[in-house]
Amino acid sequence: MSLLIGSITIGIILSLLALGIFISFRIFDFPDITAEGAFTFGAATAASLIVAGMNPLLASLIAFIAGMAAGAVTGVIHTRFKINPLLAGILVMTALYSVNLHVMGRSNVPLLNKTTVFSWVESFSVWMSGADARTMVLGWDVAVKDLWLLLFCLIAIVIFCIILWWFFKTNIGTAMRATGDNDQMIRALGVNTKAMIIAGVALSNGFIALAGAMLAQYQGFADVQMGIGMMVWGLASVIIGEAIINDNSLGFVITGAVFGSVLFRLLVAIALRWGLNPNDLKIITALFVFIALILPGIMKNKKKFTFKRKIHA
Repeated sequence: MSLLIGSITIGIILSLLALGIFISFRIFDFPDITAEGAFTFGAATAASLIVAGMNPLLASLIAFIAGMAAGAVTGVIHTRFKINPLLAGILVMTALYSVNLHVMGRSNVPLLNKTTVFSWVESFSVWMSGADARTMVLGWDVAVKDLWLLLFCLIAIVIFCIILWWFFKTNIGTAMRATGDNDQMIRALGVNTKAMIIAGVALSNGFIALAGAMLAQYQGFADVQMGIGMMVWGLASVIIGEAIINDNSLGFVITGAVFGSVLFRLLVAIALRWGLNPNDLKIITALFVFIALILPGIMKNKKKFTFKRKIHA
């Protein structure tokens, strides 16, 4: 049960990554590879500032801003210099590898015995329930501390989802969505589509960097390699969420991204629990993404076949 709760907690943290991928891929149809560098950039920034003695909430906010800066650079390269969005993201991602090493000063920054957002939650848990308190959940013995961490992450992600939903209902958010749907139409209405793309990609990478910052604080370290494969992870979460919640309205799509992230993390945890070699994790991740991509098409074709057969009968 502790493994299950931990997997759900990490899935909720990584739902920030899924929301960032949702903004770039679904709102703007922008294949942004910057995500892998921005994720590590957020973790490196937050970890370095926390080690230096900064308040962890302020360090996380600065990590969010740092991710936005990285995304803005990608947007500028694409819009101002007419570089393909995929190539623009690769350029920034490649540059961020060196930037992350400079920020951390080494390849790994431990956060053990450092004050983080999650150490605050653990302290609150001790104050509320006592040290090493345990309880029964569905017949399983669980540490109360893990439940408090899960509850904190759940409340935080609900707040972020509400803020994101509200933002995309504002004039600026609506202009961003319209830019992704039909840039020629919204340009004719006087909207600067280049600025919208830059702002959208910046916001996307801000969420991704924040996910990296929070995961580093939860795991207790930041590593220069921790962003590898995160773009595929976020994309898989979005696709799985869309398959689960078959509704294209904004609120349901945002909710689906969160559910997809949690479910995807649970699938990975189950695979590891069943004895999967950790070296094969990326292969399994790619396989999950492949299945998530082709499954909606298979189900759609199956429904068409069933419908035609009933009509013929």
